[in-house]
Amino acid sequence: MNCVRMVFPGGKHRAFTMSYDDGVEQDVRLISTMKKYGVKGTFNLNSGLYAAEGTVYPKGQVHRRMTREMCLKTYDPKICEVAVHGYRHPFWNQLPAGTRMLDIIKDREQLESDFDTVIRGAAYPYGAYDGATIDTLRDAGIVYCRTVNATHSFRIPENWLALDPTCHHNDEKLDELADRFLAATDSREPMLFYLWGHSYEFEGMDNWPRIESFLSKIGANADIWYATNIEMYDYVQAFKQLRFSADGKTVVNPSAMPVWFKDEKLTHMVAGGETYRL
Repeated sequence: MNCVRMVFPGGKHRAFTMSYDDGVEQDVRLISTMKKYGVKGTFNLNSGLYAAEGTVYPKGQVHRRMTREMCLKTYDPKICEVAVHGYRHPFWNQLPAGTRMLDIIKDREQLESDFDTVIRGAAYPYGAYDGATIDTLRDAGIVYCRTVNATHSFRIPENWLALDPTCHHNDEKLDELADRFLAATDSREPMLFYLWGHSYEFEGMDNWPRIESFLSKIGANADIWYATNIEMYDYVQAFKQLRFSADGKTVVNPSAMPVWFKDEKLTHMVAGGETYRL
């Protein structure tokens, strides 16, 4: 065996995910568009900043947070992951260690209670972080946290607690990146297109057609795996857990999920808990 490389479920070598922040009213329209084109994504919420029931925003205000009840109705678990974004959206890197931990844990605990799930992901408020912030997130049970630093690449992340996206939806290279991603019908490495932003920006900049056009191009493609951030993380970790014999002819998958990989000749699938002979 000369090499083994990860491929995504179904033997696909490309994957796509999204990450949107703040829990604003415009997420309703964004999620409707996501459903239209069969894509999935993650929404990072501040559970200490839900709008009060009955809130009426001033005319022209673009950043409009949803109430708790609106959030519960909006984020469809079939296509949406909910993740931490700070209980009150502070600069985590500017807080004392204990206060930082409290803000992260309070947001995680409240969101887990609201959405009846276990939450392990996050996005940095304002994109601000440092080594101490990463340590706090790890101690709080967070396994990945998205930055705002565009890579303009499709590499699989290595440092999941400083998870850099491919680009923001307003990036001038968005269409060029989408075309390059779609043109890569095969690759020696798996490819991940990671988009981020705030949905209120579509209203503020009057450019809803931008995300509609992009998702119509990138979505509904049988050769792309569409996943939430945590689904992506869990799959990559499951691949890393595969155990190969010394001669490379036996593979054990200790995880609960099926994992696909490709050698120099064939694509293989190892079921969860399976010992597989090549």
